[in-house]
Parts: sequence; C-alpha cells; structure tokens
Amino acid sequence: MSSAAVSSSAQLAPEPLASVAPETLSALIWRRFKRHRLALISLVMFGGLLLLVLAAPLSPYTATEQDPANAFARPSALHWFGTDELGRDVFTRILAGGQVSLAVGVFSTLLAILLGIGVGAVAGYYSGWLDNGLMRFTDTFLTLPATFVLILLSSLLRELPALAPYRNSVWLVVIVIGALSWMWPARIVRGLFLVLRERDFVAASRALGASDGRIIFLHILPNCLGPILVQATLQMAFAIITESGLSYLGFGVQPPTPSWGNILESAQVHAFRAPWLAVFPGLMIFLTVMSINFIGDGLRDAFDPYTVKSNA
Repeated sequence: MSSAAVSSSAQLAPEPLASVAPETLSALIWRRFKRHRLALISLVMFGGLLLLVLAAPLSPYTATEQDPANAFARPSALHWFGTDELGRDVFTRILAGGQVSLAVGVFSTLLAILLGIGVGAVAGYYSGWLDNGLMRFTDTFLTLPATFVLILLSSLLRELPALAPYRNSVWLVVIVIGALSWMWPARIVRGLFLVLRERDFVAASRALGASDGRIIFLHILPNCLGPILVQATLQMAFAIITESGLSYLGFGVQPPTPSWGNILESAQVHAFRAPWLAVFPGLMIFLTVMSINFIGDGLRDAFDPYTVKSNA
C-alpha cells in the first residue's frame, strides 16, 4: 500500500466521540428551575432581602435606640426609611424585625414539615385502620378556624404559669404556628407514600429483609423530596403572613422585640401623619411572601417534568 493511500485513509477515519458526562439530578433540577423566569428573579430578590436582613448589626443605629427630638423624621440620607414616634430608625427596626419574622417562618415551617412527615409517612405506609384514624384526626384539625384557634392558643399559652418566663418568647409563636399547620404536609406525604409503597423497589427491599424504618427513611422518603420542598415554600409564606397577622393583633411577637407585624401595629395610629411607618414594613412582607411563592412555583416546575413539558 502506497504512502498516499495510507494518509488518505487516515484522513477518512472517524474521530472518536467526545465523552459526555451524564447530567446530575441537581443540575437537571437547576436547569428546569431557570426556565421559570419569575422564580429565578424571585430567588435573586429573596437572596438580596435575606442578606439585607442579616446585615442589620452593621447599621449605625439599634432597633431600640430612641431620639425623641428626631421623631417622625421623613426618609432621608440619615434615616433611609425615616423615624417613628420615638425617633427610632425605621430601616434598622425593619431589618431587625425581618430577622424575627423570617426566623419564625423558617422554624415554624420546619416544625410543621417534620410533624407532617411523621403523620403522613405512618398513615401512608401502614394504611388500614391506622391510616383512617390519623387522617380523621388530621381532618378534624383542618376543620378548625385557623385564625381563631391561633389567637386562642397564643393567649392561653401566655397565661400558663409554667410558661411565664417564655411569655414574650419568639419560640412560643413558632410552636403555635407550627403545631397548627402540619396538616397540609401530612396529607401530601400520605398520598405520596400510598403510591410509592406499591413500587417494585419497595417490594425488593422487603424481600431482602429491610425493616420498615429503613424502607420509610432510606427508600420512600427521598423520593418525596420534591413535593415536600414545594410545600415547605408555601408553608413558609403562610407562616410569615400568620406571624405578621398575630403580631399586628397583639397575640404574636411582643414589643420591644420588633417584627414586621408589630411594627405595622404601632404604625396604624400614625398612618396619615407618617405613612412611611406602614408602607415600608408592608412592602417587605409583600416582597418576601411574593418571592417565596414564585420560588415554590419554580421548584414545582423543576421537580415535575410533566409541568415543564406542558410549559415548553
């Protein structure tokens, strides 16, 4: 064979295909999430609000620092959101109140999700009479008027002598909201467990002698992560609004600890004289809840391929 033929055959030989790394689950979810423009914008906005709230200690003022000579000062370079009736810097108080409101939202959501997972997993996995009993118990809680029960429970707990040292504690609000909002996560988890318990991988785990606890926590529960995360975002938005409402009515976080709700409550008396006292905390509640809801929509689309396909 001539050298020309050898060189021509070398030129015609196909180049080896470049190896393509398989897309990880987290990368797939992030790619789907980015398709939801509002969710992506909301994630950036919520991240900015979170950083701003966490930067409250950097403020030159404190949340309780009073300057009566400078009361009702309009928004300016010195006081970005103005001052209140006691001369306190409203911007600093909103940042400090945001720490409280977001903490209540996060921890009450965590409590509600954990309780919901416990009840829903047991009911869905074992089904039968245990499922019927737990679901009737859950339905009973769902029929209760939430606002009335939250106010009543908050008032009663504050009057208990044993809880007197914690009467003004933020954790009391966390427990009240979390203990009365676990029903929705429980129903969602129960529905998922009823479907997943019949899958082949669960039957294979049983055949290999895996315990119920191992099957529940290591095999079924990880497959419920998507819907649980979506529900957690909705739960957090609900908790922030609930805390703000309770504090506004005087049954939530108590002064002098600031929260967006009790800042709004103290602003209502001066709404016409100093409208910025109500506008800025109300705007923070609106932006935070809106961004969390849009993030939840994006997570729902990211974890549900059928939704993504229909939106494409």
